[in-house]
Amino acid sequence: MAKMVFGSVYPHYIVKVEKKGRTKEELNQVIQWLTGFDENKITQHIESGTTFDVFFQQAKLNPNAHLITGVICGYRIEDIENPLTQKVRYLDKLVDELAKGRPIVKILRTG
Repeated sequence: MAKMVFGSVYPHYIVKVEKKGRTKEELNQVIQWLTGFDENKITQHIESGTTFDVFFQQAKLNPNAHLITGVICGYRIEDIENPLTQKVRYLDKLVDELAKGRPIVKILRTG
């Protein structure tokens, strides 16, 4: 997972959320909440071929990220021991919630 390129996965995130009537802007809002990266920084990571390892090393993970729980790809997120894998699964879970129509306020763990 460390060597996977964020920019190669990002288009799949867009397709997933847009197929369910959500927007790229909402996707970026979710990514920004998790990582602290604004839209320009997200674009820089996509264009530079940043791996997930570097992407999350440079991120300022949201202090409420630990509130992201549940099962993704058959694994309970809160039980994942590898820190990088857990962070990638946090992102996957947020994208899934967005695609499933969950309200942004709930996705961002603010209410």
